[in-house]
Amino acid sequence: MAKGEVKTAVVADGLRYKTKTPGSPFRASASFSGATMSCFMCGKHRVRSQLRTRQVLGKSQTVCAPSCKALDEALEQSEASSG
Repeated sequence: MAKGEVKTAVVADGLRYKTKTPGSPFRASASFSGATMSCFMCGKHRVRSQLRTRQVLGKSQTVCAPSCKALDEALEQSEASSG
């Protein structure tokens, strides 16, 4: 028995969902190395292997390596060449 497609709808006040698709937009990972974290600078979720720690405002933060812009360009090039 197939379920109908669940669509997300936000209530008029914008605070609550009427319906929401179950689960997380981030893939589940059994291993720690496959987990994602957000970059402190750009806020995008990246695989840990694409991040490095850097001192920002006196604290160690995870940021894109080598930089956010360079990583975005490299990912775009790899997607263009594969697809």
